[in-house]
Amino acid sequence: MPLTVTTLPVKKCSGNDRSHFQNTNINIKISAENGRSATATTAACGRNREELLGPRPARCECRSKARSRCRVLQPVQAEAMLNRNLGDTTFMHEIIMGYQGEMSLKGLNRNQFESAMMKILRYRLKTVGKFKVYCTQSTFYMEPEEEDVDMDLAFDRVSKVFGLAALSRAVVCDKDFDTICQTAEDYLGASLHGIRTFKVEARRSDKTYPMTSPELMRELGAYLLGKHNYLKVDVHNPDFKVIVEIRDYGAYIHGPKVPGEGGLPVGTSGRALNMLSGGIDSPVAAYRMAKRGLALDHIHFASPPYTSERAKLKVKALAQLTSIYTGSSNLFVVPYTKPQEYIRDNAPDVLFTVLMRRSMMRIANVIAKKQGCEALVTGESLAQVASQTVKALQCTDAAQDLPILRPLIGMDKTEIVETARHINTFETSILPYEDCCTIFTPPHPKIRPELAEILEAEAAMPGLAALEAEAAESAERIRIRITDQVEFEG
Repeated sequence: MPLTVTTLPVKKCSGNDRSHFQNTNINIKISAENGRSATATTAACGRNREELLGPRPARCECRSKARSRCRVLQPVQAEAMLNRNLGDTTFMHEIIMGYQGEMSLKGLNRNQFESAMMKILRYRLKTVGKFKVYCTQSTFYMEPEEEDVDMDLAFDRVSKVFGLAALSRAVVCDKDFDTICQTAEDYLGASLHGIRTFKVEARRSDKTYPMTSPELMRELGAYLLGKHNYLKVDVHNPDFKVIVEIRDYGAYIHGPKVPGEGGLPVGTSGRALNMLSGGIDSPVAAYRMAKRGLALDHIHFASPPYTSERAKLKVKALAQLTSIYTGSSNLFVVPYTKPQEYIRDNAPDVLFTVLMRRSMMRIANVIAKKQGCEALVTGESLAQVASQTVKALQCTDAAQDLPILRPLIGMDKTEIVETARHINTFETSILPYEDCCTIFTPPHPKIRPELAEILEAEAAMPGLAALEAEAAESAERIRIRITDQVEFEG
């Protein structure tokens, strides 16, 4: 039969303005088959549950298996890293949290993506300061080990890493409600000045925590309202969000999450060679393919004296700007003057553009295979110019045997420009330094060439293959590091 137990008065877990007491009624049902089970109906926080009913049952086996998938960091290690910060609200130890996106759907292969991501994060933070980088519960933690670390610079560096859906700067504290309240006020109190509305969001991955997420949101909101009585709560469109995440090894408090770049860690999808012309399109193509996890090298065709040294420096600057997202890479500068002049002098004028593109593809194919690249990347957009029609692309693809990836093929120019502005390459791309693709351009190129006539035109140029081989062998290799500064000025 049901037994009703009335506890001693229990103080509500609330702010200073709610200091009254109330009794808590707990109904306990005793079952001969299932042992003891209980449901509590109370307005209090429920911190006295274990005292009345004993410890909570162990977590189910399936939850333990799910947590064990992330083997990057053992629980004991993670707890040891955070222990020195718990219970101390006077010293707020700020960390960076990066949240997985598509990576979390990779199943049994997820560990490989997480390991690659941590390697990238450590490299990005290497020149900022000493950080501990680890992963648990589908979140990457970047914890500074030095007090004078520039957290603004660190956050900017990791915000441009592919594979993170969102990021936040947070402080960690003990999972005690009073400590959470004080830490939230100390860390985010200044952000609540000058705004009108706010909202508290709480997430509880540690289900053993005695307060539910709605209780935590309500009580922490009441505490902050007591400290900032000019504020109002707006759960739909607040000016500011206070977010509390109750995880296994601490409570993490932060403001609104900042959207990340998404995608997959660079290098997890292989390596490709990007055709970097110096225009608007090719850096955007590199950005979009790196977002899908592709590591990139670049190739550029120079035709001195028709193209200047400034044009070469411009391309190098574009590669450096792109490396902020794509990572360090190699830039191969191919001297293309002789093959280009040979095609100009021996081929039909209307086929010059397509023949030149095919020649470039053959040279890029040779260099790509030497570098272990598995594909070529171009910034071509369908029907943007005469060499980018379906017929012309068909002829270009037939020149070599590697896959050609065209991430911009269905994008409008306005979309491409928008992305170029986002990655800060647009202003450099429009500088007026000609590349080899803009010289010797016929006034009326053929927009629907047939492969048969292209092959016939190449058969009439027997010396082209030797010139292409010479150009590939003479290619200059320039190392582009993410830590290098862009020194080019237009």
